[in-house]
Amino acid sequence: MVFGRKKRTKKNYKGLITLASPGSLISEQFTTLRTNIEFAMVDKKYKSLVVTSSMPDAGKSTVAANLAITFARQGYRVLLAEADFRRPSVHKAFQVVNGIGMTSLLSNPELTVEECVLETDIHNLHLMTCGPIPPNPAELIGSNRMKELQDKLTSKYDLVIFDTPPLLGFGDAQIMAGRAEGTIFVVRHGVAKKENMLKAHEIFQRVNANVLGAVYNQVPTSEQDNSYYYYYTEEN
Repeated sequence: MVFGRKKRTKKNYKGLITLASPGSLISEQFTTLRTNIEFAMVDKKYKSLVVTSSMPDAGKSTVAANLAITFARQGYRVLLAEADFRRPSVHKAFQVVNGIGMTSLLSNPELTVEECVLETDIHNLHLMTCGPIPPNPAELIGSNRMKELQDKLTSKYDLVIFDTPPLLGFGDAQIMAGRAEGTIFVVRHGVAKKENMLKAHEIFQRVNANVLGAVYNQVPTSEQDNSYYYYYTEEN
């Protein structure tokens, strides 16, 4: 597969702890998360994962990006796809321009996937940014064209990880969670409310989402260093 967008030079990627400090506790927790997901795929290899949260600022995009890196390093051909058409941030994490991307593909049938995919410095990892922010995110996500695009992407990669909007208040993530083969739910320590967790659980059940587990995010590892975050998965 030939891609039309050139590989970026190496940068100091902000928030990508699996790149900045691959031997750290946090990076090891992402490895554990990946391993747990692989255990869930023993009988069937999942081709698509959704990463979402109940509310904004839970750290879902950071989790999605680091998880994608961890899978790529394991030998999977991975596409990290920005499906948050409201507050896209994947391009910021990887310090690339949010030019043509997923919304471009959805609105322009003449574009190809290869034209909208960006290589990274990480072997096996490609990005698809959001593209221009549309006036109708939920309609685009729910369209037949989006379903066709998902099928096309999963046919080209071992694993496609979709970073979606928060679950509550937007139909986008609900649609994506119902379509994906697996969902990872990100919960922010000290911020997430019980009622929101219950609402999220109800939504997951309603759309028949296959929730593989939760990531409890931004837990201090010690009183001395409260800038570190601790990640873990928890089976339903």
